[in-house]
Amino acid sequence: MEEAQTIADLSQWIGKITSGKIRDIKEITLETRLLGLNAAIEASHVGEAGRGFAIVAGRVREVSERVEALANSLQAELRQLGESVNNELRRSRGQRLADLALNAIETIDRNLYERTCDVRWWAADTAVTAALCEPGADTARHAAQRLGIILDTYTVYLDIWIVDPAGRVLCNGRPDVYPDAANRNVASTEWFRQAMASGGPEEYASCDIECVPALGGSQAAIYAAGVYEGESNNGPVGVLAVFFDWRKQAAGVLANVRLAPEPGRAVRCMIVDARQRIIASTDGKGLLSDRFELRAGMDEASGYYADGATLCGYARTPGYETYPGMGWHGVVVDKPA
Repeated sequence: MEEAQTIADLSQWIGKITSGKIRDIKEITLETRLLGLNAAIEASHVGEAGRGFAIVAGRVREVSERVEALANSLQAELRQLGESVNNELRRSRGQRLADLALNAIETIDRNLYERTCDVRWWAADTAVTAALCEPGADTARHAAQRLGIILDTYTVYLDIWIVDPAGRVLCNGRPDVYPDAANRNVASTEWFRQAMASGGPEEYASCDIECVPALGGSQAAIYAAGVYEGESNNGPVGVLAVFFDWRKQAAGVLANVRLAPEPGRAVRCMIVDARQRIIASTDGKGLLSDRFELRAGMDEASGYYADGATLCGYARTPGYETYPGMGWHGVVVDKPA
Protein backbone atom coordinates (compact mmCIF):
# COMPACT_ATOMS: atom_id res chain seq x y z
CA MET A 1 0.00 0.00 0.00
CA GLU A 2 3.02 2.29 -0.10
CA GLU A 3 2.16 3.26 -3.70
CA ALA A 4 -1.35 4.26 -2.63
CA GLN A 5 0.03 6.41 0.16
CA THR A 6 2.43 8.04 -2.29
CA ILE A 7 -0.50 8.86 -4.59
CA ALA A 8 -2.44 10.32 -1.67
CA ASP A 9 0.51 12.44 -0.60
CA LEU A 10 1.09 13.58 -4.18
CA SER A 11 -2.59 14.48 -4.55
CA GLN A 12 -2.46 16.60 -1.40
CA TRP A 13 0.76 18.25 -2.54
CA ILE A 14 -0.72 19.10 -5.95
CA GLY A 15 -3.84 20.42 -4.24
CA LYS A 16 -1.84 22.72 -2.00
CA ILE A 17 0.27 24.07 -4.89
CA THR A 18 -2.76 24.53 -7.13
CA SER A 19 -4.71 26.32 -4.40
CA GLY A 20 -1.78 28.65 -3.86
CA LYS A 21 -1.43 29.44 -7.55
CA ILE A 22 -5.15 30.02 -7.98
CA ARG A 23 -5.06 32.35 -4.99
CA ASP A 24 -2.26 34.28 -6.71
CA ILE A 25 -4.32 34.46 -9.92
CA LYS A 26 -7.29 35.83 -8.00
CA GLU A 27 -5.11 38.47 -6.35
CA ILE A 28 -3.72 39.56 -9.75
CA THR A 29 -7.22 39.57 -11.21
CA LEU A 30 -8.46 41.74 -8.36
CA GLU A 31 -5.63 44.19 -8.93
CA THR A 32 -6.43 44.24 -12.67
CA ARG A 33 -10.09 44.96 -11.99
CA LEU A 34 -9.17 47.76 -9.64
CA LEU A 35 -6.86 49.23 -12.25
CA GLY A 36 -9.62 48.98 -14.85
CA LEU A 37 -12.06 50.63 -12.46
CA ASN A 38 -9.64 53.46 -11.73
CA ALA A 39 -8.97 53.91 -15.45
CA ALA A 40 -12.69 54.14 -16.14
CA ILE A 41 -13.09 56.78 -13.44
CA GLU A 42 -10.18 58.82 -14.81
CA ALA A 43 -11.55 58.52 -18.36
CA SER A 44 -14.88 59.92 -17.24
CA HIS A 45 -13.11 62.99 -15.85
CA VAL A 46 -11.67 63.99 -19.27
CA GLY A 47 -14.96 63.66 -21.11
CA GLU A 48 -15.06 62.86 -24.82
CA ALA A 49 -11.28 62.58 -25.05
CA GLY A 50 -11.29 59.66 -22.58
CA ARG A 51 -14.12 57.66 -24.16
CA GLY A 52 -11.82 55.30 -26.05
CA PHE A 53 -9.79 54.67 -22.94
CA ALA A 54 -12.98 53.90 -21.02
CA ILE A 55 -13.82 51.17 -23.55
CA VAL A 56 -10.39 49.59 -23.01
CA ALA A 57 -10.88 49.78 -19.24
CA GLY A 58 -14.23 48.01 -19.59
CA ARG A 59 -12.66 45.23 -21.60
CA VAL A 60 -9.93 44.85 -19.00
CA ARG A 61 -12.61 44.43 -16.34
CA GLU A 62 -14.46 41.82 -18.45
CA VAL A 63 -11.25 39.84 -19.03
CA SER A 64 -10.40 39.90 -15.33
CA GLU A 65 -13.90 38.63 -14.46
CA ARG A 66 -13.55 35.79 -16.95
CA VAL A 67 -10.14 34.87 -15.52
CA GLU A 68 -11.59 34.85 -12.01
CA ALA A 69 -14.51 32.66 -13.11
CA LEU A 70 -12.08 30.26 -14.77
CA ALA A 71 -9.93 30.15 -11.64
CA ASN A 72 -12.99 29.40 -9.46
CA SER A 73 -14.09 26.64 -11.84
CA LEU A 74 -10.61 25.13 -11.91
CA GLN A 75 -10.38 25.21 -8.13
CA ALA A 76 -13.75 23.43 -7.77
CA GLU A 77 -12.81 20.75 -10.30
CA LEU A 78 -9.44 20.14 -8.66
CA ARG A 79 -11.12 19.87 -5.27
CA GLN A 80 -13.56 17.32 -6.68
CA LEU A 81 -10.71 15.41 -8.31
CA GLY A 82 -8.80 15.33 -5.02
CA GLU A 83 -11.87 14.02 -3.19
CA SER A 84 -12.34 11.35 -5.87
CA VAL A 85 -8.71 10.23 -5.52
CA ASN A 86 -9.01 10.06 -1.73
CA ASN A 87 -12.31 8.14 -1.93
CA GLU A 88 -10.81 5.64 -4.36
CA LEU A 89 -7.76 5.19 -2.16
CA ARG A 90 -10.01 4.63 0.85
CA ARG A 91 -12.09 2.12 -1.12
CA SER A 92 -8.95 0.30 -2.21
CA ARG A 93 -7.59 0.28 1.33
CA GLY A 94 -10.91 -0.89 2.75
CA GLN A 95 -11.19 -3.74 0.26
CA ARG A 96 -7.62 -4.74 1.09
CA LEU A 97 -8.55 -4.91 4.79
CA ALA A 98 -11.61 -7.04 3.98
CA ASP A 99 -9.53 -9.41 1.83
CA LEU A 100 -6.96 -9.83 4.61
CA ALA A 101 -9.72 -10.45 7.16
CA LEU A 102 -11.19 -13.13 4.89
CA ASN A 103 -7.80 -14.74 4.38
CA ALA A 104 -7.26 -14.89 8.16
CA ILE A 105 -10.63 -16.46 8.95
CA GLU A 106 -10.30 -18.91 6.03
CA THR A 107 -6.92 -20.03 7.40
CA ILE A 108 -8.51 -20.52 10.83
CA ASP A 109 -11.37 -22.52 9.29
CA ARG A 110 -9.02 -24.84 7.41
CA ASN A 111 -7.02 -25.35 10.59
CA LEU A 112 -10.08 -26.15 12.69
CA TYR A 113 -11.50 -28.44 10.01
CA GLU A 114 -8.43 -30.60 10.51
CA ARG A 115 -9.17 -30.70 14.24
CA THR A 116 -12.65 -32.10 13.55
CA CYS A 117 -11.05 -34.83 11.45
CA ASP A 118 -8.42 -35.61 14.08
CA VAL A 119 -10.83 -36.03 16.97
CA ARG A 120 -13.13 -38.39 15.04
CA TRP A 121 -10.18 -40.41 13.75
CA TRP A 122 -8.54 -40.82 17.15
CA ALA A 123 -11.87 -41.61 18.84
CA ALA A 124 -11.84 -44.82 16.79
CA ASP A 125 -8.34 -45.83 17.97
CA THR A 126 -8.33 -49.30 19.52
CA ALA A 127 -6.39 -48.12 22.59
CA VAL A 128 -9.03 -45.46 23.25
CA THR A 129 -11.89 -47.93 22.82
CA ALA A 130 -10.20 -50.47 25.10
CA ALA A 131 -9.70 -47.88 27.87
CA LEU A 132 -13.47 -47.28 27.92
CA CYS A 133 -14.79 -50.78 27.20
CA GLU A 134 -12.26 -52.59 29.44
CA PRO A 135 -11.58 -49.99 32.16
CA GLY A 136 -8.55 -50.65 34.30
CA ALA A 137 -5.08 -49.40 35.14
CA ASP A 138 -3.41 -51.28 32.28
CA THR A 139 -5.74 -50.13 29.51
CA ALA A 140 -5.66 -46.56 30.84
CA ARG A 141 -1.86 -46.60 30.93
CA HIS A 142 -1.63 -47.99 27.40
CA ALA A 143 -4.15 -45.42 26.12
CA ALA A 144 -2.22 -42.57 27.79
CA GLN A 145 0.97 -43.76 26.10
CA ARG A 146 -0.83 -43.87 22.77
CA LEU A 147 -2.14 -40.33 23.28
CA GLY A 148 1.37 -39.21 24.22
CA ILE A 149 2.74 -40.52 20.93
CA ILE A 150 0.01 -38.63 19.04
CA LEU A 151 0.81 -35.41 20.91
CA ASP A 152 4.50 -35.75 20.13
CA THR A 153 3.59 -35.71 16.45
CA TYR A 154 0.69 -33.25 16.51
CA THR A 155 2.26 -30.39 18.41
CA VAL A 156 -0.70 -28.04 17.88
CA TYR A 157 -2.49 -29.72 20.80
CA LEU A 158 -2.12 -29.03 24.49
CA ASP A 159 -3.57 -32.35 25.60
CA ILE A 160 -6.02 -35.16 24.77
CA TRP A 161 -8.43 -36.69 27.28
CA ILE A 162 -10.40 -39.93 27.42
CA VAL A 163 -13.60 -39.46 29.44
CA ASP A 164 -15.97 -42.19 30.70
CA PRO A 165 -19.77 -41.92 30.34
CA ALA A 166 -20.06 -40.42 33.82
CA GLY A 167 -17.79 -37.54 32.85
CA ARG A 168 -14.63 -38.70 34.67
CA VAL A 169 -11.30 -38.26 32.86
CA LEU A 170 -9.76 -41.75 32.74
CA CYS A 171 -6.40 -40.57 31.37
CA ASN A 172 -4.70 -37.85 29.40
CA GLY A 173 -1.80 -37.74 26.97
CA ARG A 174 0.46 -35.43 29.01
CA PRO A 175 0.05 -36.45 32.65
CA ASP A 176 3.54 -35.13 33.48
CA VAL A 177 2.63 -31.64 32.21
CA TYR A 178 -1.05 -31.58 33.25
CA PRO A 179 -1.44 -33.88 36.26
CA ASP A 180 -4.71 -32.22 37.32
CA ALA A 181 -6.56 -33.61 34.31
CA ALA A 182 -6.81 -37.25 35.46
CA ASN A 183 -9.96 -38.10 37.46
CA ARG A 184 -11.39 -34.66 36.81
CA ASN A 185 -15.17 -34.58 36.34
CA VAL A 186 -16.26 -32.76 33.19
CA ALA A 187 -19.86 -33.98 33.07
CA SER A 188 -21.18 -30.41 33.20
CA THR A 189 -19.18 -29.14 30.21
CA GLU A 190 -20.97 -28.38 26.97
CA TRP A 191 -18.51 -30.29 24.81
CA PHE A 192 -18.96 -33.47 26.88
CA ARG A 193 -22.76 -33.30 26.81
CA GLN A 194 -22.78 -32.70 23.05
CA ALA A 195 -20.41 -35.58 22.36
CA MET A 196 -22.36 -38.00 24.53
CA ALA A 197 -25.54 -36.99 22.69
CA SER A 198 -23.97 -37.61 19.27
CA GLY A 199 -25.72 -39.90 16.85
CA GLY A 200 -22.68 -41.66 15.45
CA PRO A 201 -18.91 -41.62 14.96
CA GLU A 202 -19.20 -39.10 12.13
CA GLU A 203 -20.42 -36.39 14.53
CA TYR A 204 -18.38 -34.15 16.80
CA ALA A 205 -18.82 -31.36 19.33
CA SER A 206 -17.18 -27.95 19.33
CA CYS A 207 -17.47 -24.95 21.63
CA ASP A 208 -16.19 -21.39 21.86
CA ILE A 209 -12.65 -20.71 23.03
CA GLU A 210 -12.20 -21.05 26.78
CA CYS A 211 -9.49 -21.12 29.43
CA VAL A 212 -9.12 -24.65 30.82
CA PRO A 213 -8.14 -24.74 34.54
CA ALA A 214 -6.76 -28.29 34.34
CA LEU A 215 -4.41 -27.13 31.57
CA GLY A 216 -2.95 -24.29 33.59
CA GLY A 217 -5.60 -21.86 32.42
CA SER A 218 -4.46 -22.17 28.79
CA GLN A 219 -6.79 -20.97 26.05
CA ALA A 220 -8.08 -23.94 24.10
CA ALA A 221 -10.39 -24.77 21.24
CA ILE A 222 -11.99 -28.01 22.41
CA TYR A 223 -13.25 -30.66 20.01
CA ALA A 224 -14.87 -33.84 21.28
CA ALA A 225 -16.27 -36.99 19.71
CA GLY A 226 -18.17 -39.95 21.03
CA VAL A 227 -16.26 -43.23 21.26
CA TYR A 228 -18.22 -46.19 19.86
CA GLU A 229 -17.65 -49.89 20.45
CA GLY A 230 -17.22 -51.59 17.10
CA GLU A 231 -20.28 -51.26 14.87
CA SER A 232 -22.60 -50.76 17.82
CA ASN A 233 -25.32 -48.13 17.52
CA ASN A 234 -26.13 -48.17 21.22
CA GLY A 235 -24.60 -44.78 21.79
CA PRO A 236 -21.10 -43.73 22.79
CA VAL A 237 -19.22 -45.56 25.54
CA GLY A 238 -17.31 -42.39 26.36
CA VAL A 239 -15.75 -39.32 24.86
CA LEU A 240 -12.40 -38.32 23.40
CA ALA A 241 -11.57 -34.62 23.70
CA VAL A 242 -8.69 -32.76 22.06
CA PHE A 243 -7.47 -29.37 23.27
CA PHE A 244 -6.13 -27.25 20.46
CA ASP A 245 -3.50 -24.69 21.54
CA TRP A 246 -5.63 -21.77 20.43
CA ARG A 247 -3.62 -18.79 21.61
CA LYS A 248 -0.36 -19.89 20.03
CA GLN A 249 -1.84 -21.08 16.75
CA ALA A 250 -4.20 -18.14 16.28
CA ALA A 251 -1.38 -15.69 17.03
CA GLY A 252 0.64 -17.33 14.26
CA VAL A 253 -2.18 -16.86 11.76
CA LEU A 254 -2.64 -13.18 12.60
CA ALA A 255 1.10 -12.54 12.57
CA ASN A 256 1.09 -13.58 8.91
CA VAL A 257 -1.37 -10.85 7.92
CA ARG A 258 0.85 -8.75 5.66
CA LEU A 259 -0.21 -5.15 6.03
CA ALA A 260 2.24 -2.42 6.96
CA PRO A 261 0.63 0.53 8.75
CA GLU A 262 0.79 3.88 7.02
CA PRO A 263 2.67 6.71 8.76
CA GLY A 264 0.76 7.92 11.81
CA ARG A 265 -1.61 4.95 11.78
CA ALA A 266 -1.86 1.56 13.49
CA VAL A 267 -3.26 -1.79 12.31
CA ARG A 268 -4.93 -4.35 14.57
CA CYS A 269 -5.97 -7.81 13.39
CA MET A 270 -8.53 -9.83 15.35
CA ILE A 271 -10.67 -12.94 15.41
CA VAL A 272 -14.08 -12.27 16.98
CA ASP A 273 -16.46 -15.07 17.97
CA ALA A 274 -20.23 -15.23 17.45
CA ARG A 275 -20.76 -13.41 20.76
CA GLN A 276 -18.42 -10.66 19.50
CA ARG A 277 -15.74 -11.54 22.04
CA ILE A 278 -12.18 -10.90 20.96
CA ILE A 279 -10.62 -14.36 20.94
CA ALA A 280 -7.38 -13.44 19.14
CA SER A 281 -5.63 -10.13 18.50
CA THR A 282 -2.25 -9.02 17.24
CA ASP A 283 -1.84 -6.73 20.26
CA GLY A 284 -2.87 -9.47 22.72
CA LYS A 285 -5.34 -7.16 24.48
CA GLY A 286 -8.81 -8.01 25.75
CA LEU A 287 -8.65 -11.71 24.90
CA LEU A 288 -11.84 -13.54 25.96
CA SER A 289 -12.96 -10.46 27.91
CA ASP A 290 -13.41 -7.49 25.57
CA ARG A 291 -15.93 -7.27 22.77
CA PHE A 292 -15.60 -5.81 19.31
CA GLU A 293 -18.97 -5.02 17.82
CA LEU A 294 -19.20 -4.62 14.09
CA ARG A 295 -21.38 -1.75 12.94
CA ALA A 296 -25.04 -2.68 12.80
CA GLY A 297 -26.22 -3.69 9.35
CA MET A 298 -22.92 -5.23 8.29
CA ASP A 299 -24.60 -8.43 7.12
CA GLU A 300 -22.48 -9.13 4.05
CA ALA A 301 -20.08 -12.08 4.17
CA SER A 302 -17.24 -9.57 3.95
CA GLY A 303 -16.78 -5.85 3.50
CA TYR A 304 -15.50 -2.69 5.11
CA TYR A 305 -16.75 0.56 6.58
CA ALA A 306 -15.35 3.85 7.80
CA ASP A 307 -15.95 5.23 11.28
CA GLY A 308 -14.46 8.70 11.22
CA ALA A 309 -10.73 8.27 10.59
CA THR A 310 -10.92 4.53 11.38
CA LEU A 311 -11.31 1.95 8.60
CA CYS A 312 -12.56 -1.56 9.44
CA GLY A 313 -12.44 -4.59 7.15
CA TYR A 314 -14.28 -7.77 8.17
CA ALA A 315 -15.19 -11.24 6.90
CA ARG A 316 -17.52 -13.87 8.33
CA THR A 317 -16.34 -17.47 8.54
CA PRO A 318 -17.12 -19.25 5.25
CA GLY A 319 -16.42 -22.72 6.67
CA TYR A 320 -14.29 -25.34 4.98
CA GLU A 321 -15.27 -28.71 3.50
CA THR A 322 -17.61 -30.34 6.09
CA TYR A 323 -16.75 -27.77 8.78
CA PRO A 324 -19.43 -25.03 8.72
CA GLY A 325 -17.57 -22.63 10.98
CA MET A 326 -18.88 -21.14 14.21
CA GLY A 327 -20.06 -17.71 13.15
CA TRP A 328 -16.71 -16.07 13.83
CA HIS A 329 -15.31 -13.01 12.01
CA GLY A 330 -11.87 -11.99 10.90
CA VAL A 331 -11.42 -8.26 11.50
CA VAL A 332 -8.66 -5.85 10.45
CA VAL A 333 -8.80 -2.30 11.84
CA ASP A 334 -6.73 0.59 10.46
CA LYS A 335 -6.89 3.65 12.73
CA PRO A 336 -4.86 6.69 13.79
CA ALA A 337 -1.97 5.73 16.05
